[in-house]
Amino acid sequence: MSGIAAKLQQNRARAQGIGTNAQAVKFLGQDFESLRQNCLECGQLFQDEAFEAVPGSLGFKDLGPNSYKVRGVTWTRPTELSSCPQFILGGASRTDICQGALGDCWLLAAIASLTLNQQVLARVVPPGQSFEEDYAGIFHFQFWQFGEWVDVVIDDRLPTKDGELLFVHSAEGSEFWSALLEKAYAKLNGCYEALSGGSTTEGFEDFTGGIAEVHELQNPSPHLFKIIQKAIHRGSLLGCSIDITSSSDSEAITSQKLVKGHAYSVTGADEAEYEGDVVKLIRIRNPWGQVEWTGPWSDGSMQWHQVSDEDRERLNNRSEDGEFWMSFSDFLRHYSRLEICNLSPDALSDDDVKKWALSKFDGSWRRGSTAGGCRNFPNTFWTNPQFVIRLDEEDDDPNDDEAGCSFLVGLIQKNRRKMRKIGEDMHTVGFAIYEVPDEFAGQRNIHLNRNFFMRHASSARSETFVNLREVCSRFSLPPGEYLIMPSTFEPQKNGDFCVRVFSEKQADFQELDDPVEYKSEEEEISEDDVDDRFRGLFEQLAGGDSEISAFELRRILNKVITKRQDIETNGFSQQTCRNMVNLLDKDGTGKLGLVEFKILWTKIDKYLNIYREKDTDQSGTMSSTEMRAAVEEAGFSLNNPLHQILVARYSEPDLTIDFDNFVSCLIRLQSMFKTFKSLDEGDTGEVELDFQQWLNVSML
Repeated sequence: MSGIAAKLQQNRARAQGIGTNAQAVKFLGQDFESLRQNCLECGQLFQDEAFEAVPGSLGFKDLGPNSYKVRGVTWTRPTELSSCPQFILGGASRTDICQGALGDCWLLAAIASLTLNQQVLARVVPPGQSFEEDYAGIFHFQFWQFGEWVDVVIDDRLPTKDGELLFVHSAEGSEFWSALLEKAYAKLNGCYEALSGGSTTEGFEDFTGGIAEVHELQNPSPHLFKIIQKAIHRGSLLGCSIDITSSSDSEAITSQKLVKGHAYSVTGADEAEYEGDVVKLIRIRNPWGQVEWTGPWSDGSMQWHQVSDEDRERLNNRSEDGEFWMSFSDFLRHYSRLEICNLSPDALSDDDVKKWALSKFDGSWRRGSTAGGCRNFPNTFWTNPQFVIRLDEEDDDPNDDEAGCSFLVGLIQKNRRKMRKIGEDMHTVGFAIYEVPDEFAGQRNIHLNRNFFMRHASSARSETFVNLREVCSRFSLPPGEYLIMPSTFEPQKNGDFCVRVFSEKQADFQELDDPVEYKSEEEEISEDDVDDRFRGLFEQLAGGDSEISAFELRRILNKVITKRQDIETNGFSQQTCRNMVNLLDKDGTGKLGLVEFKILWTKIDKYLNIYREKDTDQSGTMSSTEMRAAVEEAGFSLNNPLHQILVARYSEPDLTIDFDNFVSCLIRLQSMFKTFKSLDEGDTGEVELDFQQWLNVSML
């Protein structure tokens, strides 16, 4: 299916509610219920052909088929590993998650936080699954992926070595929900190795559909402890980590048993009375299930002997379970970063909880059309996709010293993790925010051009451009309209993204783009308008039948343009010349008469002047950015998707467009506009075609 057709089909599905958690998209078209029923009827355990028990499912490099790390690995079902396997035993808990031989502690920290909110957990781990009733070796899990929920089916064959699970496992040993969840996530991303290395926020968002913000602890907000408490009470997911200064620091253990470069989850924030003062405490969990902080307020430390029995019982510290308390001041001193995942409105059923308003748009960066790079590249920056948000209401938080509208902007790169198999990884991305001046207020059918960005500075921007899946920042701005410009750092980087806004109050969020229309009036020419000199030239070129065929037209045009030194061309193709004849052939002969040829000659001369004018560096070719301006000069207003198609179809590998391709593009565009207008008899902007009519039109 073509990309355009697939996009249209996806839009229809979303309009029908497909992609919500209640109607998740079936990953790779696999339906859990029908597959399980088929296995039960056949009396066979499910074997997933879409994610087979083979070395390629483990990885591509460190866990690739030739790596020593995968020698001796076998794929084993839980029923072969335990005499009484359980999917979830006594409810999912944080101690069900112990890290294995995979560097995905970021993911495990997110899973551990997930267990603190049973409602959110049930969205990811559908209930009713077990190794007993209707067991068929098949399980399924649901993940949020860039705006829609996806249902991922797996079989329960898990990678093992020497009879032990190779990757995530439970401390209990007979509980398998976390290992199966990890496998489903690995399948979603292509293989287990694709999960190595990442940010806890990525796991947070894929389990909740929420939006994550990062707090750098070297310069914390004065209200951070309160923010943490509120976030936990709202069911938000929280993670923290300690930066490393070199590769040798990765997973290095400090003297007080904290692990550098390792993802922890924050599971509690409370206060206790100690030596006459109230001490702020943070509860943290290491997904390894062991290696705990040994400083003040650690398990068994002297501080616990000097608090009340009530506080000690309430805070419930246990030994060597991977979870520990530490003072908030020590937390700020030792940890580098805190990540908070704010849940989307549909994830919160409690009406008493204050919810965010959510807006989202999908977009793409394409070389030569919409991949403009950051503000450092002013000639292309303006070509990036543009989105506008209108903020009308200020926050009603009485504690806010400065009135304004609070909102979070999150920019997510799509599908980059699964592209690691082919040598791709994350782009460096960010965004800028501009205040929309009064002259453009309320306008939506406009794509602001280079001149606007040369004259206006940004009002706000992401803190930095980063090569993570998402960059997210919190802002508070006065009411008004603001333009959000997401981009890669360097131009000409292909990628898909979605941009989301979580706002305190309801906000209007739309994409800005030019309308699609042809604004040029065709010049009417009669036979009387043709001068004697041109008439004589035509008679000489046309021959005895006084008409010019597509074959003759090609010979004529190529003879003329190959003599020019100021433009590059490979010569007009036969197809382009046929398109020219089809556009102007009014009597259906398949040839051009005198007037028709005069109109075409005038049109090509006009296009030549535009081409030379927009070729600003006089290279003889046009860059894709120059092409965009030239198409507009020729009378066509096109949106971003159409500019992407033009560059893909008519440019060379180096994104240049020569003269014959330029003319071919404009002739094709004009033919399409003309055809649609002739079919749209009522001037409604819509036409209805049967299959035969569609084929006739598409063959033009």
